[in-house]
Amino acid sequence: MVAAAPQIIISGYYGFRNSGDEAVLQSILNALHKQSQAAGITLEPVVLSIDPEWTTATYGVKSVHRMKLGEVRKAIAESAGLISGGGSLLQDVTSSKTIPYYLGIIKLAQWLGKPVFIYSQGIGPVNRKLFHPLIRSVFRKCAYISVRDEQSRQLLQSMGISQDKVEVVPDPVMGLTLPEERQGNAETEPGLGDGGGPDLAVRPYNVGVSVRFWEESRQELDALAAGLVKVAAKLPLDVRFLPFHHPADNEASRYVMQKLGGAVEAGGGTVSIREDTLHPLQMLREVGQCQALIGMRLHSLIYAAGRRVPLMGVSYDPKIDHFLERVACRPAGSTADLDADQVAAGLLELLESGERWKQEREPQIAALVEAAEAPARNIVRYFSHKG
Repeated sequence: MVAAAPQIIISGYYGFRNSGDEAVLQSILNALHKQSQAAGITLEPVVLSIDPEWTTATYGVKSVHRMKLGEVRKAIAESAGLISGGGSLLQDVTSSKTIPYYLGIIKLAQWLGKPVFIYSQGIGPVNRKLFHPLIRSVFRKCAYISVRDEQSRQLLQSMGISQDKVEVVPDPVMGLTLPEERQGNAETEPGLGDGGGPDLAVRPYNVGVSVRFWEESRQELDALAAGLVKVAAKLPLDVRFLPFHHPADNEASRYVMQKLGGAVEAGGGTVSIREDTLHPLQMLREVGQCQALIGMRLHSLIYAAGRRVPLMGVSYDPKIDHFLERVACRPAGSTADLDADQVAAGLLELLESGERWKQEREPQIAALVEAAEAPARNIVRYFSHKG
């Protein structure tokens, strides 16, 4: 009788249909499968999700409802360990309940004697100081800690976590690939099979746009729309809005679309919204078809970098600036001071010198892609040695 493969629980913001977080999950699953195969072992993922049926149908893995703590406890008790991440799980900006939930899941695993692996998390902001000793207490007992930027490591260090216990790695989504690429189809390698330079005799420039609501005044969305109008007066654009978090991003996209009026169409272009692009790999394909991308959502920028699509970020959170710095880019501006002329100038520069943009950044991007699977390698190595 063949023994069942050991299960590993994956805790994160999963099942909410947020494209960025779903991409994180897809990336972790891919990396664990690849590294497990290479090591000759099998790990069976079990995902904690707000919608277990959807998660199982989407990824073909076992799933447990993240809020049914009896089921969560049973799953962890029967597992070999817990992965917490990736994404921005330990921050108190969106809610004061976020940190207690994710720390609680980690603490439960530790009480049950299971090893815990922190997988490429973005730590902070943590504005409530009372959370600092709680994070320190839990993280000190983790088997492995990786964060997605140096600022996260420094924040953990300020809480009392030794710097040499924390590995800085890229966001897992930097390693996300399409199925045919994992099968070695060279024609679809990034930058080759998913959109080269535009041929204006055939079609307009394809520009992806990922927006979200942030400023109450909506001034950042107004400025972005005005910048697109300025560019559309000079070049024909196919503007594709890519909502990463449904339904809020759909509404933000439609707000900008309304502000564009008919300016893009008057310039010989089109405006559309990809509301049915829900699976991470569908969104990855959409981004890969762009000649440039303007993004507020972090993972829209990560998708673009991974597909070698020239990108322009609008900063609303330090995580945007941290990522842009890693790919040698600067934000077009922040949500508080975004300027239409800056948007227009930045987009024109990307469209007119896209190949140079790719060539200049290829070393950094290639290194990030290679390093994105480091947490999975370490986790698989842990269980290989245990065996």
